[in-house]
Amino acid sequence: MLRAVGFKDEDFSKPIVGVASTWSNLTPCNMHIDTLARAADAGVRAAQGMPLTFGTITVSDGISMGTPGMKYSLVSREVIADSIETVCSAQSFDGLVAIGGCDKNMPGCLMAMARLNIPSIFVYGGTIKPGFCGSDPVDIVSIFEAVGSFGTQKISREKFKTIEENACPGAGSCGGMYTANTMASAIEALGMSLPYSSSHEAESSAKKEDTNAAGQTVIFLIQKNIRPRDILTKKAFENAIALVMALGGSTNAVLHLMAIAKEAGVPLKLDDFNRISKRVPHLANLKPSGKFVMADLNRAGGVPGVLKILLNAKLLHGDTLTVTGKTLAENLKEVKPISDTNIVRPLSNPLHPTGPMVILRGNLAKDGAVAKIGGLKIYQHRGPARVFDSEEETLDAILAKKIKPNDVIVIRYEGPKGGPGMREMLSVTGALIGAGLGETVALITDGRFSGGSHGFMVGHVAPEAAMGGVIAILKNGDMISIDAEKLSLNVELTEKEIKARLKKLKPFVPRIKTGVLAKYSKLVSSASVGAVTS
Repeated sequence: MLRAVGFKDEDFSKPIVGVASTWSNLTPCNMHIDTLARAADAGVRAAQGMPLTFGTITVSDGISMGTPGMKYSLVSREVIADSIETVCSAQSFDGLVAIGGCDKNMPGCLMAMARLNIPSIFVYGGTIKPGFCGSDPVDIVSIFEAVGSFGTQKISREKFKTIEENACPGAGSCGGMYTANTMASAIEALGMSLPYSSSHEAESSAKKEDTNAAGQTVIFLIQKNIRPRDILTKKAFENAIALVMALGGSTNAVLHLMAIAKEAGVPLKLDDFNRISKRVPHLANLKPSGKFVMADLNRAGGVPGVLKILLNAKLLHGDTLTVTGKTLAENLKEVKPISDTNIVRPLSNPLHPTGPMVILRGNLAKDGAVAKIGGLKIYQHRGPARVFDSEEETLDAILAKKIKPNDVIVIRYEGPKGGPGMREMLSVTGALIGAGLGETVALITDGRFSGGSHGFMVGHVAPEAAMGGVIAILKNGDMISIDAEKLSLNVELTEKEIKARLKKLKPFVPRIKTGVLAKYSKLVSSASVGAVTS
C-alpha cells in the first residue's frame, strides 16, 4: 500500500511523519492550508523523512455565529483531536506536523499531540490582512457590531453593506487578538511552534517558510526524541498564560489551555490565571479592546518581541524546552526590541497594570466564571437581571430596544452540556456595542464569548444551568452584583431563598436527543475544567 502512494525501497527506513491538514474552502481561515501542507511535505522530505498528509475538519465560527450551527464549534475541537489521534495511532506515525487556521483547530491539534506524545510541531495558518471601509480599517467584528448599529438605525444600509463587503479581504484568521491569534500566540509561548510563526500573515512568503521549516524540524525532534510532554510542562503553561495577559487575549484561552493541560497531565487550575494576571500587565494595544491588529504586531516585532519584554522582566520561565531543541530564553537571545510602543506599550506605561482577564467566584459561580476587563472604564456593575434561555431570545430583545441601561443580561442553558456546545455570544455582544449599550449593560452567561467580544461580559459561569447551577434559578429583577476588582459574581438572594428555588428546579432535559451533539452533551465536563470529553 505504501508503494502505491509513492514509497521507494529507500523510503521504508525513513521516519514517517503525519501531516494533519485542516484545509477547507468554507472559511478564509483555512482556505490556503492545502498550500501550507504541501510546504510541510517538502520540508519533511528535505530532512529525509517521508510525509503522509491527511485531512481533519474545521467549522467556521464566523459563519455559524448567532445560529444553531454555532453549537458545533466547540464540539469540533474534540472531533479534531479525536481524528488526529485516530489516524496517527492507526498508522503508527513517528512524528506529526499539524496545521490549523480557525479557532478550534489549534487547541484540537495540541490536545491530540498531548495524547499521542510523539514528536510533534504545530503551524498556524496565519492572520488575515485588515480590510478597509473607506480609510477606516474593518474586520470580522466590525460587521457583527454593524448588525446592532443597522438594527437600531444608527447606520445606513449602504454603510452596512460596505462594511460587510470589505471585512474579510482574503485568506487568514480573524485579524485582532481574537481567539485564533490568541491561541497561536499561546502555542508559541508553550514552545510547540517555531519563533515568529504565530504572528506571520497567512498570505506571506514567511508563512510558507514557517511550514517548510516545521517539516524539517519534526525530523530533528524525532532524532532527539523530544516529545510534546517534554515541552508541555506547568512552567510552559504559565508562560502561555502570561503572554495571553500581556496581549489582551481571548477568554477562550482559559477553556483551551485548561483542555490541553488536561490531555498533557498538567495540573492547571483556574486560580493559576488569577495568580498570573495579578503580576503581568496588559501591554498590547490590539483589538478588540485596542486599536491594532496582528499584522501590526508582526511588523513591530511579533510575538517574540513581547516574550522578550516579559522575559527581561522575569515574568516568564526562560528554562522551558521548545521545539527548536533550545530553551525559550535561548530562542529569544537575539530578538530585537519592539519597534513601535504605540502597538506594544513598555512595562513602565502599560494599558493596565494587571492582566485584562480574571476569574470570578461567588454564589452565582461557585466553580468560577471568566471576565475580560481589558478596555473597561468601570470594574463594578450592579443591576437587575434580564433573563433569557437562549442567545436568539436575547438578540431579539436587543434589536427590539427592550434592554435598558444598567440591566444585567443573563443568558443561560448555553453551557457545554445545556447548549449543547457552549456557543459564543458575538452576535449579542456585537449588537450591544452597535446599539450603544456596551458601556451601560453587563452580560453573564454559562456560554462563552468570541475573542472579538468586548464590554462588561462574564462567561463560562459554572456550574452551568443544565448542571443545576444558581444561574438556572434567576428571575427577572433579581439584583446581580459583579466586581472585577474583588473577583466576585453574586445574586443578592439569601442562602435560604437560593436553596428553596434550587429545590423547585426541574431536572434538565436535553433538547437534542441524537447525533454528535447528544453524545457531546452526555460526555462533556464543566467549563471550569476545560469542557473536555475524555
